[in-house]
Amino acid sequence: MRKYRDKSPEETIKLVTIEIIERAIMFSKKKNREIFISKTSGGKGTNVKDLNPKTKEGQENLEKYFTPIRRHYTFSGLGSPEEKNAVNWRVLNLSFGRRMLLLIQVFISFILKGNTFKNKFYRWMGIHVGKGAEIMQLVWLDHFRPELIFIGDNSLLGAFTRLTVHAYEGSGKFRYGLIEIGNNCKIGAGTGMGPIKIEDNVRTLPGATLSPYLSRIKEGTIVGWDPPTVKEPKTEANNK
Repeated sequence: MRKYRDKSPEETIKLVTIEIIERAIMFSKKKNREIFISKTSGGKGTNVKDLNPKTKEGQENLEKYFTPIRRHYTFSGLGSPEEKNAVNWRVLNLSFGRRMLLLIQVFISFILKGNTFKNKFYRWMGIHVGKGAEIMQLVWLDHFRPELIFIGDNSLLGAFTRLTVHAYEGSGKFRYGLIEIGNNCKIGAGTGMGPIKIEDNVRTLPGATLSPYLSRIKEGTIVGWDPPTVKEPKTEANNK
């Protein structure tokens, strides 16, 4: 989307969060609920009504809240699905039309082969894709908020790689954050990641899982994985 084009990661997550706050204020009034935003995954946070950008006091509170800007935020208080006045977290994030458009775009991008057209298509979706980046077929880039994904110049994303910027934690609580992949990175096939900052010249081996185990990977790092230990069940034959 044009409004996020050429924006830094920090500017982008601030704009996204303000948009969600505005929708949260609207739904909190409509559903008579108290909705909160937190800078941590476990904290109760701040009532969104106190951060209303349409009021002078709310604008001041909002600027203080974004000093400094964090790489991830959590919304809570939406209620469980069985509550009559619950707010669906998907609806809180985006309008119905935008959600449906993104679903179609993600499906199309999933089957496209890695080429310059695919990069242009991703940029149209709102994803920040650097020059010379290659995103292979069957790569899944999160449709929750594509603009929170940044892929550097000349970086490669192998087939079946998964980039997820959000997580729903149940009981009306969800969190989201930035994914930044630096320049000249090689992300092996099947790598999975959530919000993370990957510096330049990083390589991940196929099948690696980065988040939530890693929140930042330093330049030049090679990330692999150890085969899981196998513990066989104790039986009478094994005890003899």
